Amino acid sequence: MNDKLVFLGLLYFVQGIPYGLQSSLLPIYLRGAGHSLTRIGFTKILYFPWVLKVLWAPFVDRFGTKRRWLVGMVSGLALTCLSSAALAPEAHIWGVAGTLLAMNCLASVQDIAVDGVAVALLKGRGELGLGNTAQVVGYKAGSVFAGGGLLAVIDVAGWSWMFMLLTFVYAGVALFVLGAPVLDDETLRGQQADGGRRGGQGADGMRPWRVWRKMLAVPGTPWTVLYVLTYKLGEQGAVTMFPLFLLDHHMTARELGFWNGVIAMGFSICGSSLGGVLLAQFSIGALMRRVFVLRTVSMVFQSSLLTVLEPSALMKGMAVLSMSVQHFLGGLITTLTFTTMMHCTQRAEESIQATHYSFLATLEVLGKLTFSALAGGVVDWFGFQVAYLFFLTLSAGTALHVWTATFTGALREHQLKEQPK
Repeated sequence: MNDKLVFLGLLYFVQGIPYGLQSSLLPIYLRGAGHSLTRIGFTKILYFPWVLKVLWAPFVDRFGTKRRWLVGMVSGLALTCLSSAALAPEAHIWGVAGTLLAMNCLASVQDIAVDGVAVALLKGRGELGLGNTAQVVGYKAGSVFAGGGLLAVIDVAGWSWMFMLLTFVYAGVALFVLGAPVLDDETLRGQQADGGRRGGQGADGMRPWRVWRKMLAVPGTPWTVLYVLTYKLGEQGAVTMFPLFLLDHHMTARELGFWNGVIAMGFSICGSSLGGVLLAQFSIGALMRRVFVLRTVSMVFQSSLLTVLEPSALMKGMAVLSMSVQHFLGGLITTLTFTTMMHCTQRAEESIQATHYSFLATLEVLGKLTFSALAGGVVDWFGFQVAYLFFLTLSAGTALHVWTATFTGALREHQLKEQPK
């Protein structure tokens, strides 16, 4: 079991590196170079391959082995980082954008393959719980490493040396996967199951509209679709823009790399881990109702800090506290959200469960991606204070959406079925 967790945790770690580069390091680096918030916001479009991964997931599932897909994608990430080491970001902004787009493409395909490996390797409720913990912690640790650790040293080491380090990390992981014994049994099972999978899904594969009708007919799907598209909107705007406000008025890039990229993300990991513990004791509806209210209150507190423009030690302390609480609650909400998605998917026919879950996961990314791309433009047009009022309104609206569902909608059924014994 330990071999499985190390294997999965390492793969999810390197999968989180592109997210950390783009969500934490790149905005602060570009803002320091004088780019507008609108332009920084539009860099979120580079996440678009994650939205499209549902289209090429069947190819990963049907052709080749998971070992070949993983080695190919991780090796591609190593080569991409090697080529990026030759770029000067100040002079080659489009080259940097191309690098991140390529990394997102490769990482999204890697995600499909590693999820398939996890499904094949993990057995029983205990292993599934530990495996999902390895997924969340590994991915966020990779994000912290890239978005916090590397940002803290980029002024000293420079862009080229940073990407050379990432090249060696990816190359080492590719070699590890190439010889990993835990994939031996998974490969055999994947090859044996391939014929049955093609035969069982061929009819619907030729008529994809039937699959879509089946997915949308699953109980709770319409509510869940609306929820995953909107639950992060206000929070995503705040998470994206508040560090840039601090960069403009209160903190250096190195300070932000540590406090926002490392400490706050550490709180996010703690929140995600705590979510799994709380779900074993309380109903998901009751948890979501309370946590969403707390998130709205935390955003009110953070909004009040926008009125303070003079640097001070007290302001820095309050800003760090605000970011830490926000990331902690965000991590907790993410765990509750993916559990809600899984509950919804479990009501679908077994033959479409994988497609149904991929559909919900794609919409979850699409909701966050779209708003993140627009948040910078909102701040540039209306200023931080008005923009934050908009973010706060969206957060409160989502809390109301969840609150209503726990009494009269989709979450009411979960709440009744999952009361602690």
